[in-house]
Amino acid sequence: MSTGESIEEKIKEIKEAVLPETESGQTRHAGRLGQIKIYLGKLFRIFIYEKDWKVLPMAAVIAVMVAYVVGPNMFVNMEGTRIGSLALVCVCIWNGFFNSIQVVCRERAIIKREHRSGLHISSYIAAHMIYQALVCICQIIISLAVYWFAGMTFPTEGLVTGSFLADIFITLFLITYASDMMALMVSCIVHTTTSAMTVMPFLLIVQLVFAGVAFPLKGFPARMSDLTVSKWGIYAVCTEANYNNLPSTVLLKEIEMFDEYPVVQVFLDNVNKADLEMLGAKYLQNENYEYEVNNIIKEWKILLAFALLYVAVGVLFLEFIDHDKR
Repeated sequence: MSTGESIEEKIKEIKEAVLPETESGQTRHAGRLGQIKIYLGKLFRIFIYEKDWKVLPMAAVIAVMVAYVVGPNMFVNMEGTRIGSLALVCVCIWNGFFNSIQVVCRERAIIKREHRSGLHISSYIAAHMIYQALVCICQIIISLAVYWFAGMTFPTEGLVTGSFLADIFITLFLITYASDMMALMVSCIVHTTTSAMTVMPFLLIVQLVFAGVAFPLKGFPARMSDLTVSKWGIYAVCTEANYNNLPSTVLLKEIEMFDEYPVVQVFLDNVNKADLEMLGAKYLQNENYEYEVNNIIKEWKILLAFALLYVAVGVLFLEFIDHDKR
């Protein structure tokens, strides 16, 4: 199919959504719910026939790499869990960004034309919200399956639902979905796919730098981190992992660095290494990771609020598409 034919078909699909024909052959404007239904059908056809399904195997590949690197220590000790939580959150953010960073701007000219013919921007975005939620769910199921088969050690109990897998599924979904809606917002604001792909690396770097794990943050940068998905995602993962009750290997590793000295070797031979791990953990506890239901609920609410805020901003910008002179 040529590019011209593809564009014409998209225009026809949107016209059918906005101006469906009655039995008498006259056209009428479809309601918002009707438009959502038709746009969803269009998105699923794109998923199948234009190979948007490729985001699913990509999620599996990324999960395999993360499981290989951080899997052995994730949920086992403090250090592995903290670094592993950053890796899991970055996977979710990466998946979310790639899901929707180009979906709106790549058909901006069509949306502009059809908006003048009765296209409801809210219906258009709502269809994307539903579709992207389903894609995110599939990605999280695939990722968790990969982590499971790779031998990652999961806790058994969950704070909110009673099941750790259910709790971590909700957390990873909200992180991915909030990131997805952030990318959707960017796609509504920018005018070309090139601009969207230029902005995306900057957003990824911001999420990584202000997560508070790779780099210690104080003062204004620490307050800036409150606006990132990554920070609250890491808080949620570490809380669910019961981070403050895990052992720490920092103290033991520091002592083992000097094991060539006889006195240190004698000490290591006569000390309980498990006690050293718990002693080190005592001084590395983080009040933000307290194993409490209220913490998880708070972090879930913040992630959901981010997603809704991004959607609202995206709709607001797209409503002014008629003024776009490009």
